[in-house]
Amino acid sequence: MLTTTDPIDQRFGLARRVTLPGPLKLDSGALLAPVEIAYETYGTLAADRGNALLVCHALTMDQHVAGPNPRTGKPGWWTRVVGPGRPIDTDRFFVVCANVLGSCMGTSGPASTDPATGRPYAMDFPVITIRDMVRAQALLLDHLGVARLAAVVGGSMGGMQALSWAATYPDRVPAAVVIASTARHTAQNIAFHEVGRQAVMADPNWRGGDYYDGDPPAAGLAVARMAAHITYLSEAGLTEKFGRRLQARERKSFGFDADFQVESYLRHQGLAFTDRFDANSYLYITRAMDYFDLAEEHGGLLAQAFRGTGTRFCLVSFDTDWLYPTAESRSIVQALNAAGAPASFVELSSPYGHDAFLLDSPDLERVIAGFLGAVR
Repeated sequence: MLTTTDPIDQRFGLARRVTLPGPLKLDSGALLAPVEIAYETYGTLAADRGNALLVCHALTMDQHVAGPNPRTGKPGWWTRVVGPGRPIDTDRFFVVCANVLGSCMGTSGPASTDPATGRPYAMDFPVITIRDMVRAQALLLDHLGVARLAAVVGGSMGGMQALSWAATYPDRVPAAVVIASTARHTAQNIAFHEVGRQAVMADPNWRGGDYYDGDPPAAGLAVARMAAHITYLSEAGLTEKFGRRLQARERKSFGFDADFQVESYLRHQGLAFTDRFDANSYLYITRAMDYFDLAEEHGGLLAQAFRGTGTRFCLVSFDTDWLYPTAESRSIVQALNAAGAPASFVELSSPYGHDAFLLDSPDLERVIAGFLGAVR
């Protein structure tokens, strides 16, 4: 048996998961054991185990990339892209998507039980990095008997993982698709995340992270999500969708209720998020993203991360993405060129900002399908 199926915290749904003995050595120097990994697979693993494709998810996504989410009953977050006959064709590829280390959807994170105490780790969970997430995924693939991937694909934080895969395990990754991502967080990226973390930690219910026996810091987490959600959108998209239109009223209230549609929308996004995500996980994963600096990991030179690699790269950016703008992708392409790594790059036009890769984007689907069509 390659997998086990166990129920996890009902707040966050159900997941296929495996418990691996570890220990997993982290960038911080800490050792994590055991290591639980929740994941889903789609398609059939070939007899030679050579058709496995890893999809890496973004900050608040999960392993349910194409199948229905067992908690919400909604379709997976990338059903437009992953499935039979789709750009990531499950008739051809054995697609694996694993919940990242530090999350709350079944993989080891602060809500997991600390074997030393029998209680949730909370803030005793070790601080993690993007490279630690990749190492955990490598453990899962080892468990599945997959020595070499056909490709790794990811958007946003998933793109960071794809880059880290190519830099950390170049012999296991012949092809990588990196969408709307970056090789390191800027001061602005870090600043937005810090606002969110401080909102969580300022909530009286956070209690230093030890809230699992009581009410979670829902108000603080909702504000963190609202602030982050703004960065996923574009000004043009917000203006088109909401403008300055009022919410279910004919005139301003001259108070602090949600007068504007955009206010109501953000409040809804914040509240809905608290039903499916753990506040401590949000702290840990945003910290991992802020620590990400692929050049720093390789002597301060980004090209050095890809020196001698045999990986083929496809990079995609969106013209209205101000979270990870096109300039970030171009700097990665320049580093790949300097390293002699084969790379293609395209900037796509979309009104949807950073979230464009999750929404209807026929151009993106054509790019992915075209690039993976050459994967053997």
